[in-house]
Amino acid sequence: MRRILHISLYVVLAIVGGTTVCVILRDRATADAELANQVKAAALQAQHIAAETILYTSTRVLPGVNFTGSLRGVGLDPITAANITVSVQSVFDLRHFHAGNLLSVGRSVTGALRAVRYQIDPDRMLYVEPQSGKIPGEFKAHILPIPSRTETIAIVGTVRDSLFNAVIESGESPELAVRMAEIFGWDLDFYSDPRVGDTFRLLVEKKSYVDGQTAGYGRIFAAEYNNANHPYQAVLFHDATGSPGYYGPDGGALQKAFLRSPLKFAAPITSHFSKSRFHPILKTYRPHLGIDYGAPTGTPVQSIGNGRVLSAGYSGGSGNLVRIQHSNGYETMYMHLSRILVHPGEHVEAGQRIGLVGMTGLATGPHLDFRILQNGTYRNFQTLHLPPAEPVTRKDMTAFTEVRDKWMPMLASAGNLSAHAR
Repeated sequence: MRRILHISLYVVLAIVGGTTVCVILRDRATADAELANQVKAAALQAQHIAAETILYTSTRVLPGVNFTGSLRGVGLDPITAANITVSVQSVFDLRHFHAGNLLSVGRSVTGALRAVRYQIDPDRMLYVEPQSGKIPGEFKAHILPIPSRTETIAIVGTVRDSLFNAVIESGESPELAVRMAEIFGWDLDFYSDPRVGDTFRLLVEKKSYVDGQTAGYGRIFAAEYNNANHPYQAVLFHDATGSPGYYGPDGGALQKAFLRSPLKFAAPITSHFSKSRFHPILKTYRPHLGIDYGAPTGTPVQSIGNGRVLSAGYSGGSGNLVRIQHSNGYETMYMHLSRILVHPGEHVEAGQRIGLVGMTGLATGPHLDFRILQNGTYRNFQTLHLPPAEPVTRKDMTAFTEVRDKWMPMLASAGNLSAHAR
């Protein structure tokens, strides 16, 4: 009887052991199958990544290098560069291929060419890719829109050394410093007027790409520059004819007959208007009926107002000279230029570049000798009272008031604003 019990026990143990082994083998087979599937999936994913992932290398187009040359400069062989150029010509005029724009070449992880991109402007991208399933070396070109969004944002800042740096410190492009100087340039000379501690506020359209990079700026709806505790304010308004202009909160035009400086940004005045000044070259005392601005050769010189070019050429001790006739009996002169950018009889606008600073004629160093005449008499530009432009008309005042009352409260609280969606 005991023997039978022992045999029964062995049989039970054998069955249990066999079952356990079967379970273990089954689980191992399942695990092996899952592992094999994971390995296969990983291999397929790696193949997909290798085929679909594009790694871009970007550079800026160099001056004087055409499209084909630029492609070769980023590593494409001559035949490929030529084939891409041919494919592009049907969708994009390569005469508009500009230095400074972004050119990118995209390759797979294995190094195969996958795409070429060229940013035409902030809104458009030229995209070139190999023709799938076609003859090797053939490409297809498209012009695609660049996704972006536009918001009206508030920008505030404090001048610590220069307006340029103050705008950069606010996280924005110094382009806005130039535009602010243009708005307030009728009342402020941004060479000499800014003071440490001056503040500014702007409400401006800002276009951004989906990755957060700035694409550019649109309209400045309202602006304020507080110069030594004297605030200057501006509101953008389109009159009944649709013409845009900047006005003060009372409707007075900010634009005067002339800008306050023939240069846009900081250049020291090295010689003032004087009836008797010692001439550094002639070594005699004689009148100096203008203002000398010390600036490097090549600095752009702007017309201070609308007018017609009376003369533009070399004029003895004045060197390269531009004379411009303005309304109401005014005339301006720009002397010692290294280069003249206008011609006699040409109509020029306020702020238009007319030449570059130089030291032609009688000059000890590069500078601009600027002079202004009123009815044939030389006047001291630093003390000259400039005539105002026309204010908002009576019939436009209601529309102007609506625009002003929309933007000025937002400008006043700009320090607490982050952005206003359009």
